Amino acid sequence: MSRFTLEEYAHRLARTRDAMQARQIEVLLITSPENMNYLTGYDAWSFYTHQMAIVALDREPIWIGRGIDVPCATATSYLQPSDVIGYPDEYVQSSERHPMEFIAAELERRGLGSRVLGVEMDNYYFTARCFHKLQASLPRCTFKDASGLVNWVRIIKSEAEVELIRQAGVIADRAMTTAVETITPAIRQCDLAARIMQAQITGTEAYGGAVPGGLVMGIGAKAAAPHLSWTDDPVGSDVVANIELGGCRARYHAGLARSVYLGNPPGQLRELAAIVRDGLETVFASVAPGRTCAQLEEAWRGVISRFGLIKPSRIGYSIGLGYPPDWGEHTASLRPGDATELQPNMTFHVILGMWQGALSFVLSETILVTETGHESFSRMPRELFVVS
Repeated sequence: MSRFTLEEYAHRLARTRDAMQARQIEVLLITSPENMNYLTGYDAWSFYTHQMAIVALDREPIWIGRGIDVPCATATSYLQPSDVIGYPDEYVQSSERHPMEFIAAELERRGLGSRVLGVEMDNYYFTARCFHKLQASLPRCTFKDASGLVNWVRIIKSEAEVELIRQAGVIADRAMTTAVETITPAIRQCDLAARIMQAQITGTEAYGGAVPGGLVMGIGAKAAAPHLSWTDDPVGSDVVANIELGGCRARYHAGLARSVYLGNPPGQLRELAAIVRDGLETVFASVAPGRTCAQLEEAWRGVISRFGLIKPSRIGYSIGLGYPPDWGEHTASLRPGDATELQPNMTFHVILGMWQGALSFVLSETILVTETGHESFSRMPRELFVVS
């Protein structure tokens, strides 16, 4: 069963239904695994096949997925067995039939075949073929784009969610400490990644970790590339290694990034590290309820502009519940023009990556917006780590 109380799920559903009514949506079709988890507790590595949680305004949610995954739903969700439905394996990755046809028939059977349906159009796990099959199979329904509806409900965390992200922050620190203590010029990048991943999943003696949304490394000549994976090459000497990882606890994430130099760092890199650290602390000092995401980015820009530096990409985003390939919530971003106001119990991954060729530097932490400011979920020193 889920880690959350039935009362918390009821609260989540009520807020979701309020958002549905505001958009005049009668039935919400949820295919993103994180939103499915958020509203039902469902948690399994089954998102490579089509599955769906269905939330109507006037009845309890239901889950529909591959038949062999029904035990996953009964083991992890709070749903009643009658609301957990499996489709036959003949629908799995078939050119002749599609799971959305099965789902459409179930909607019809439950009297939902002529409603206004909200669909998560901008979602990794909802394909063009999914939408085509739903439209063709439910000709009396009206379809609306419900992308982001549940994501925005999720942006303010409960105390139970905050505690899981706090624990994820501890795991992230342990994984990054492992990276700093393990990295050498001779170690293969893949072996370094393996040690980091072991720490991510081992977690602590009190609680273990889960598979996070990602692990990226930009090393040496590739340090300016923010989203590269590892190779089987040695790390090498006189290079910077930019490492971004996440701690993951029960699918809740805390992102963390640090840079390590193998050798004697050039003065230019040391200066960049000092500027970025000053920028991060300036951003954190600007965090308060009522401030906007754009104002936090403006505080950062005010620091780096004094040194003639520019960062064209956003400096952070809302983070929390996630499944591969991502841990971001696809809602608020710390960038110019984002007028989202900070509220207590929002969580952000603030990432200040200055990708400037071989002399690049990254520094990030995940924070909680509090009533008076912020709480960081990391205790790692905010510095350029040096390995001689």
